[in-house]
Amino acid sequence: MKKTILTGDRPTGKLHLGHYIGSLQNRVKLQDEYETFVLLADVQALTDNAHQPEILQQNIFEVALDYMAVGLDPQKCAFVIQSQIPEIAELTMFYMNLVTVAHVEKNPTVKTEIAQKGFGESLPLGFFCYPVSQAADITAFGAHLVPVGADQAPMIELCRDIAERFNRQYGETLVVPEAMYAQFGRLPGTDGAAKMSKTIGNTINLSDDEKTVSQKVMGMFTDPNRLTGKEPGNVEGNPVFTYHDAFNPDKVRVAELKELYRAGGENEKGKPILGDVTVKRELATALNEFLGPIREKRAELEKTPDFVWDVLRDGTARGKARAAETMAKVRESMKIAYF
Repeated sequence: MKKTILTGDRPTGKLHLGHYIGSLQNRVKLQDEYETFVLLADVQALTDNAHQPEILQQNIFEVALDYMAVGLDPQKCAFVIQSQIPEIAELTMFYMNLVTVAHVEKNPTVKTEIAQKGFGESLPLGFFCYPVSQAADITAFGAHLVPVGADQAPMIELCRDIAERFNRQYGETLVVPEAMYAQFGRLPGTDGAAKMSKTIGNTINLSDDEKTVSQKVMGMFTDPNRLTGKEPGNVEGNPVFTYHDAFNPDKVRVAELKELYRAGGENEKGKPILGDVTVKRELATALNEFLGPIREKRAELEKTPDFVWDVLRDGTARGKARAAETMAKVRESMKIAYF
């Protein structure tokens, strides 16, 4: 019997290269080996979109397109809409009795996201509590493995703490999940920030056309101390080279670019031996070659919205059945299976 994977995203818009490096590529590789549930966490998306819930339907559609375009097969994995699984909300309520406010407050991922969104004194309780909801997401499906980006490590640890506490208090009921982290690590934003973020606007989307990708790449942050292109440049921490490492299949050429960039210097005409423009143009070419098949498949799927919603409907039904099984066990363990 296959073990289970649970992973997913908040449907806040189209997915980007950071999502691909952080988790999507792992999901595609693992869908043949594991029973896979991919959650579209629209309830969590509501924690900072409660004033405009109508946007979630289109966002869910866009995310589903991205999932299938990168190679997630709905025959092999279930795409589940979170809000349609009431068992998750029930499990969240039970878990709130097993975790303290202080524990959530110390979560570095939560602290970072609160700061990024600038909530201040208007921090919604729903947003503050979403790590507990995320633990319910994972355990409702009995997930053994959760493929995530490294920034989500504190979330998985909290989930493990909650599941272990539940099992100690009520008896062995829940699967305690393990995290699986992306081999490449976090992809920086185009502005050099530590992480791609739609909020900041430093992303390259999986659905961006060739011109948009090229424009974003040409505007990318590089080495600020390399003013003329002749100075020796830093490769480490340079987002352009990080992207080359992640997406350029010609590793020999990437190594050559790094060597020339580090060395600096000028040719016989007084021009830089390797300017930033050249490095960026080659990156834009590599990214567009990588994204080309994804864009093409996405465009075809976009023409069949009924098919996409059928995939979501079927996956959600499969997810609900699994969550119902888990909740039956939880109620039995807690001695609240009254009827």
